[in-house]
Amino acid sequence: MTPDELSRALVGVVAGLVEAGELTVPVPTAAPVERPRNPEHGDYASSIALQLAKPAGRPPREIAELVAAQLRAQTGVQRVDVAGPGFLNITLAADALGEVARAVVAAGPEYARGDALAGLHWNLEFVSANPTGPVTLASARWAAVGDALARILQAAGAEVTTEYYFNDHGAQIDRFARSLVAVAQGQPVPEDGYHGAYVEDVAQAVLAKEPDALAADDPQEIFRTLGVGMMFDAVRSSLAAFGVDFDVWFHEDDLHSSGRVGQAVDRLRAAGHVYDFEGAVWLRTTDFGDDKDRPLIRSTGQPAYFSGDVAYYLDKRERGADRVVIILGADHAGYVSRMKAMVAAFGDDPEVNLELIIGQLVNLIRDGQPVKMSKRAGSVLTLDDLVEAIGVDAARYALVRSSTDSTLEVDLDLWARKASENPVFYVQYAAVRAASIARGAAEMGLAMPASNDDVDVSLLTHPREQELLLALAELPRVVAAAAELREPHRLARYLEELLARSAQRFFDECRVLPRGDEEVTPTTYARLLLWQAVRIALVTGLGLLGVSAPERM
Repeated sequence: MTPDELSRALVGVVAGLVEAGELTVPVPTAAPVERPRNPEHGDYASSIALQLAKPAGRPPREIAELVAAQLRAQTGVQRVDVAGPGFLNITLAADALGEVARAVVAAGPEYARGDALAGLHWNLEFVSANPTGPVTLASARWAAVGDALARILQAAGAEVTTEYYFNDHGAQIDRFARSLVAVAQGQPVPEDGYHGAYVEDVAQAVLAKEPDALAADDPQEIFRTLGVGMMFDAVRSSLAAFGVDFDVWFHEDDLHSSGRVGQAVDRLRAAGHVYDFEGAVWLRTTDFGDDKDRPLIRSTGQPAYFSGDVAYYLDKRERGADRVVIILGADHAGYVSRMKAMVAAFGDDPEVNLELIIGQLVNLIRDGQPVKMSKRAGSVLTLDDLVEAIGVDAARYALVRSSTDSTLEVDLDLWARKASENPVFYVQYAAVRAASIARGAAEMGLAMPASNDDVDVSLLTHPREQELLLALAELPRVVAAAAELREPHRLARYLEELLARSAQRFFDECRVLPRGDEEVTPTTYARLLLWQAVRIALVTGLGLLGVSAPERM
């Protein structure tokens, strides 16, 4: 019995009590089911009686006694105790808990999937770094988090379009082009330009492709076109090597060249939210909670930066996105109020149609010391550097393992280590162990019964078996919570601190394969099935984070 099945059983009990006239309350659609902090209190706890007390007009403990009496008669429930003001402490029968292993194996990767977000189209934009340099460590965090979030949202039933917004329009591109020209001419980089070895590399690559570029009438345009294109190719290549691709690579310049910016401004003007002042065109965002109005078109006639955001949001909505989600760095925190106001100006609900996830920075530690970086100064730590230092799997897991609203420290020495203190190694090793046990059984000629229904899962009564089954039962709820809260780190912590740890304890205390002349027993097959379930859950969970689950290490 899984937590969801127990929740449905509780709802059924309440519905039965209402039908019998013993309770007068609206029947809930779901009942809360949680793991108790103290395992001695049972497998699960529910506060359903406390929730029903107010609408029923009765003491919660009185309601809890009614529910407990009916729940005790449910198949798979061994014991129900009423505690405190009306909590239900529930212990499942061994065979009911053992069914979790059978359910995981039967469902395979689908075990972690749900339908809570079915019917919704999400547009998820992340990374979207300016094409003025390689993918930095900060952007790498959003690559890992964004890609994992997309996978998790899809596992929760959502239709997801991942998108990279390529900022190839504006002043930063002009500065980059001027930097390339200066380097190609052997001149100092402009004060507001970009430095670093990669600038020299791109400049020389442009000259290799167009040897006469510096003699052209407009060398800056040549270096702009070719140099930005080369950086774009480099960004895509780095992300692909990191296991991250996008459904849509959107160019900001297209918004301006296609007239989409003008169309968005016209639409807002028609809605009465645009006005002209001192030769500029403004969006009255203060009507929707912003601290000041925002310019859309400058007095020079050039589009303001915000105009691209406005046109891009409208473009996403018109492509069918129900919810636009954008992952931004901490330096974009000031964008929230203006973006929310813009959404409201279009007639959308800022709390439904737009979500901005503001993430914090990454600090890299090497030899116990922080590594400093600056794209402008030329001291750049890139995604490629991180992958080279610790590998793709460790990099992705390290970057997604902590909440995005906290600054992250990545210790290169720790994450490169092939030992249990390295979190990704610890989880992957559990997956390897599950695979090795299956190989060992095959080498011994132990074939599982033709049907898993013939495996007696009621034999899985050892405390470590029960602990592991309870951990497996949590996977669908963890994935659902990670999707609902947009927090992929919840899945990483589950794999590491609950599932892999429980699997290690199970391995230490519950031997599976017989030794010497020991007989193969029904318990052997039950434990083999449990290890199959562990392998499936670890492969599935790691896969949702974009991390591999090797069979050997």
